[in-house]
Amino acid sequence: MNILVCGGAGYIGSHMVAHLLENNHNVVILDNLQTGHKDAILGGKFYLGNLKDSIILDKIFTENKIDAVIDFAANSLVGESVENPLKYFDNNIGSTISLLQSMNKHNIKYIVFSSTAATYGEPENVPIQEQDKTFPTNPYGESKLAVEKILKWCDNAYGIKYTALRYFNACGAHINGKIGEDHNPESHLIPIILQAAMGKRDKIMIFGDDYNTEDGSCVRDYVHVSDLASAHLLALKRLQSGGESKIYNLGNGKGFSVKEVVEVAKKVTGINIKSEIADRRPGDPATLIASSNKAIKELGWNPKFNSLETIIDTAWKWHKNHPNGYSK
Repeated sequence: MNILVCGGAGYIGSHMVAHLLENNHNVVILDNLQTGHKDAILGGKFYLGNLKDSIILDKIFTENKIDAVIDFAANSLVGESVENPLKYFDNNIGSTISLLQSMNKHNIKYIVFSSTAATYGEPENVPIQEQDKTFPTNPYGESKLAVEKILKWCDNAYGIKYTALRYFNACGAHINGKIGEDHNPESHLIPIILQAAMGKRDKIMIFGDDYNTEDGSCVRDYVHVSDLASAHLLALKRLQSGGESKIYNLGNGKGFSVKEVVEVAKKVTGINIKSEIADRRPGDPATLIASSNKAIKELGWNPKFNSLETIIDTAWKWHKNHPNGYSK
């Protein structure tokens, strides 16, 4: 297949590109490098540009016989989305509308969309299932939910088949050690802990230890980034085999508290990582765990890196070998 990966220089997008190349697909990447890294792209044909630019989209679809699109391009910082909601609605929704307009113009009928567990907001059930109510508690989740609804109507009107994948805490790094997680500023728990292990931080902050959980800290579902990539390709193959448009959760179905993650990181690194309890952050639910039974059953998804120790080990190898991320 000839596949366009939007946001393919980002953390999850670059692992998607690697997975497609490993499975002998032809990959075209579009990224504006606002938060992505050119060095994270291990192959394929790269275009520098923005999804809102219809000219570059026309160029890509004209120069390449694209069979399907996988879309990761979005702003994704929850806190920033609360401070600047218009940026998130403008970029996350507007960019996807532009992409869908161009797909319709060039008769591209398949898209896999990178959604998020933030579409659920405060969960009504644990583990969370796809049919549970969606009440996002931040503009980031709201923008992703809006795109899911837009995709539904585009399927209805234009026959563009979609799969929206709502995933939980993406983490880890590619087993080959060449690509990993490099955000600036870093907002994800595992790389923050590993930065403390490398001496880049004095300690890590645990936001709240009075939640209704076993040890009082928040519980989250951690899923390896390469397992996420495999699910996207399985979803695409299902669409091309005549599958209907659907939404799937992607997680490991097991939760780990912040304190547990710190302890596993200490074990993996062999370093006594210091932590300090701080006040809760507004809007942090106590527990977020996915039910991925639907993806496992219908997509044939089989996560390979479902041990927290393995996940952190892959991340630790990346961070040790790339102490400054992709910066030379």
